[in-house]
Amino acid sequence: MSKAQQGTAIVTGASAGLGKIYADRLARRGYDLVLVARRGDKLAELADTLTRQYGVQVRPFVADLSRSDDVERLADLIRDDAGITMLVNNAGVSVPGSTTTLDPADVAWQQAINVDAVNRLSLAALPAFLERDRGTLVNIASILGFGFLPSSTFYSAGKGHVANLTRALQNEVQGTNVRVQLVAPSVTATEIWEEDRLNAMDPRIVMTAEDCVDAALAGLDLGEQVTFPSVEDAQLWKNFEEAAAKLMQGAMSGRPASRYQAAAHA
Repeated sequence: MSKAQQGTAIVTGASAGLGKIYADRLARRGYDLVLVARRGDKLAELADTLTRQYGVQVRPFVADLSRSDDVERLADLIRDDAGITMLVNNAGVSVPGSTTTLDPADVAWQQAINVDAVNRLSLAALPAFLERDRGTLVNIASILGFGFLPSSTFYSAGKGHVANLTRALQNEVQGTNVRVQLVAPSVTATEIWEEDRLNAMDPRIVMTAEDCVDAALAGLDLGEQVTFPSVEDAQLWKNFEEAAAKLMQGAMSGRPASRYQAAAHA
């Protein structure tokens, strides 16, 4: 496709990690870019590199997605610019800790970026894409959206929200030319991890940011709605979906389950 056909992709959290690799790979595919992050110097440097390397137009968009006014500025751009054909909701932070050690202000900051910004930007993108009958929304969640670790309570909860949100949005765009992809990486070598924690892990379970993004884009090309970059056995996800559907069906009753009725009359 030509650059005009590809349109413009917005990538949040583009100054480092997965976002920086997404920016490179999408520019290579011929997308013009809007790169979003707090660090304007990093964005300007990356924009210059990608413009020279791939000949695409790159616009830095300095924003702190924990701030509602900055999120709203970006939402306005998504709604108003008909040339935008992709949004990658990649920006994310991790505040590890238990409920006995976490600062509520840190939890609120994490929630604002990992959940609230994704909600707001998805709400801006999907109606605009549906009106144009063209567009791709990619939401980056985590394998921890489907489970949790002792120190990941609020992070897992937020990524679980992103996973369920994205799956529900996929139902809304059925029968259209709009695509919605959920990406759920496992341990990936990015700045979201503290260096000492990352170094303490078995290197065999740590994926590079490059491999993660390349797998995610390959999944998008294959038409996957949900991409787990490091999961070899694709049947695991099919089993999970089937079990969830059975659980939902099993809940469709107006009577308490027999085990509770028996306990109530014991």
